[in-house]
Amino acid sequence: MPYTVIKLISDAYYTTGIVSRDFQTVSGSQLNDGLDLLNETLADKTIEAGMIPFYTNSYTFNAVIGQEKYGIPGLVKAETLTFVLNTVRYAMRENGHDEYFGTGRANNINSLPFNWRSEKTLTGADIYLYFLPDQAYPLTITGLFSLSSVTINQDLLLSLPVFYISYLKYRLALKICILFNIVFPEQAEEELLRYEQMISKRSAPMDLRMKKTSTLAGRTSVNWAQVNIGKGWSVP
Repeated sequence: MPYTVIKLISDAYYTTGIVSRDFQTVSGSQLNDGLDLLNETLADKTIEAGMIPFYTNSYTFNAVIGQEKYGIPGLVKAETLTFVLNTVRYAMRENGHDEYFGTGRANNINSLPFNWRSEKTLTGADIYLYFLPDQAYPLTITGLFSLSSVTINQDLLLSLPVFYISYLKYRLALKICILFNIVFPEQAEEELLRYEQMISKRSAPMDLRMKKTSTLAGRTSVNWAQVNIGKGWSVP
């Protein structure tokens, strides 16, 4: 059974108490206001990335020989980036802003793209690669992508899980209360808080694992000889 945007907006109004479930229907300007507030709520998730309900691990694009920057629409937070060479997937190292843009390096070298950096843009994010790719490697991003805006008759079950639709109902009800300058019901506020805690902790948990790089290890990092002669490959 579909769960339409109209039903979500109506349930949100019923939650606020502004509209009586048994005696009134949500229509006209109420529907229009609800739709605007719902899309505003979905857009807010590009800021509070922890409230995006799931990761996307299948966004793929191809590298372009000699090209450093790639625009990725809707990308909120990139967690990993990998490339494929001869059917083998290889990990890439994410750099901090200062490390990628502020440290010395040799430009215009085409090789294996070991390093990457993601920078927010108006419509998503730009991915930067170094070294500049020497082949059209297939690349895959795992990360959080913005939620799409919705239309009035859209079936939300086709794009969102049930628990997240329930969360949106309470979040939308809060925005409606703010719009009409009325008090948000206490029980609804408790439910909203419960959903927010559940989603932020379980759907997009913070990765607190540590990675250590020893300065005393026998193997060295990539050097200029490997870049220019071995193209980044080394003997295990």
